[in-house]
Amino acid sequence: MDTPQDTEVLIVGAGPAGLMLANLLGMYGRKVTVLEARDELIDYPRGVGLDDESFRTIQTVGLVEAVSPHTTPQHIMRLVNGAGKTILINNPKTDEFGWDRKHGFIQPEVDKALHAGLARFENVRVLFGHEVVDVEETADAVTAIARVAGPDGTSEELRFTGRYLVGCEGGKSPTRKRLGVSFEGESPSTRWLVVDVNNDPLGTPNVFLGADPKRPYVSIGLPHAVRRWEFMLRDDESDELATDPAWVNAMLKEHVPNPENLDFIRRRVFTHHARVAGSFRKGRQLIAGDAAHLMPVWMGQGWNSGMRDATNLAWKLASVLSGQAGDALLDTFTDERTEHARSMVDLSLTLGKVIKITNPVLAAGRDTAASVLNLFPSVKSYFADMKFKPMPRYTKGVLADPNTQASGTALGKLTSKLIPVATANTKVSPVGVQFPQPRVNSKDAKNERLDDVIGNWWTVLVWGNNPKDVLPQASLDRLAALGARLVAVVPETQRAWAEQYMGPNVLVLGDHTGRLKKWFDDRPTPMVFLRPDRFVAGACLNQHGPATLDAILAAMSFTGKPGDRARSIVPDDASSLLG
Repeated sequence: MDTPQDTEVLIVGAGPAGLMLANLLGMYGRKVTVLEARDELIDYPRGVGLDDESFRTIQTVGLVEAVSPHTTPQHIMRLVNGAGKTILINNPKTDEFGWDRKHGFIQPEVDKALHAGLARFENVRVLFGHEVVDVEETADAVTAIARVAGPDGTSEELRFTGRYLVGCEGGKSPTRKRLGVSFEGESPSTRWLVVDVNNDPLGTPNVFLGADPKRPYVSIGLPHAVRRWEFMLRDDESDELATDPAWVNAMLKEHVPNPENLDFIRRRVFTHHARVAGSFRKGRQLIAGDAAHLMPVWMGQGWNSGMRDATNLAWKLASVLSGQAGDALLDTFTDERTEHARSMVDLSLTLGKVIKITNPVLAAGRDTAASVLNLFPSVKSYFADMKFKPMPRYTKGVLADPNTQASGTALGKLTSKLIPVATANTKVSPVGVQFPQPRVNSKDAKNERLDDVIGNWWTVLVWGNNPKDVLPQASLDRLAALGARLVAVVPETQRAWAEQYMGPNVLVLGDHTGRLKKWFDDRPTPMVFLRPDRFVAGACLNQHGPATLDAILAAMSFTGKPGDRARSIVPDDASSLLG
């Protein structure tokens, strides 16, 4: 075997989760080696839905311009019955996180953009044709043994050693199997035929879920003039039959005038899976993406769940590798991601059961119930605005409880008896959920998205006050070691005054849209501690700031060290902002 080749993080699998994780770690200045068994990226369409949370992560790694040409924003979904009547419309118009909530996308092209983005980082390399066949782990390192085929038909084994290994190699993940963790859930017996074609013969831009009891189907308009159909198969219809060109044309004859003239990309049979691993970490090995959870297709959350995993894990690995946090921080990856993954699986299964009804009586009852419910504006809005989608809320992890300042947990409700809490418009805690991303002004930026102005690491946001005036020096020193940016948010009318009054060590944001003022006005939490993944680690009254910070740092096993690559993981001028 070859001499060990050292890196910090070994990523097994160049799928979307692995590629995004490598981009984030590269951005944070970490050394990464991606090992992919295939000789190239998968080039056929798979996922078709990209949500606002994922686009925010794409924004974080600076790839919006590369990804956007392969997307269709505001991808509307209509659930229609057997007669073609719309049962419900899913058309969310919110841009809470800075982007449209739903996009259609061409996954191979977006994956290519993620892969191309890695060329920016000298510290990241991707090795195709490297199949990891075994892994060895010690107390201090993990070694992947990769088989590499030679040009003469022979093969050799190479060893790659890092501090951590993350398996992102899909639902059959050898990494997960080596870890011996459970993979609980179900694989419904229902099979589906998926058909992708070029030169979309219909041209309509959105999604139709056909809840037709005769044969449920899906019809999806995608970017680049690609059309996807999916048809539910009966038990007596074999895979060979379902992929026969003549049989496929017969399926399509009610959807397109001349099926035989279509430019087919692929015809393939697949089965939905709904599973979540019992743990996402064991020792120095972790799993992410499909290796950690398999999503039914109905909510389009498979690709997006992998993005959430990468976003959650990257900053934690960077913190541990830089010396800022202890190894225990990585345990919070499972704590924070498992519950939401299960929620998305359950919701996807439920929606699938609604669509897959083949009993005509039950289908008629479903359609009647939907017609009645659509008469109620609140119910109609619940579906149209996608309020049924469970947004991630972490109750255990890198958090501080807003009521007690307890470390590592956070109740979802504000229970304090203090008058500012009792009189607040909402008692729902913002801790453990993603912070919104409105547009803001600063001295050097006008009408820019929040994340682009505050940078990609920790941030302390304070409404109306100078953070340096409401936090003691001991807290400011700990924030400086963490690499956190101090930010004051004020109405745009006060920004010039605040910039002069607060000085160069605090970033002043002008809330010219009023959206941040509304957020703070509704909640009795004028001080917010934002994690690098844009989730709220703590939110409190200013006088609770020091205790809240201490609880957050304890939850992340903070060492007090500034980190060996602090300049790579904070905005270029963040050190001066903490002066």
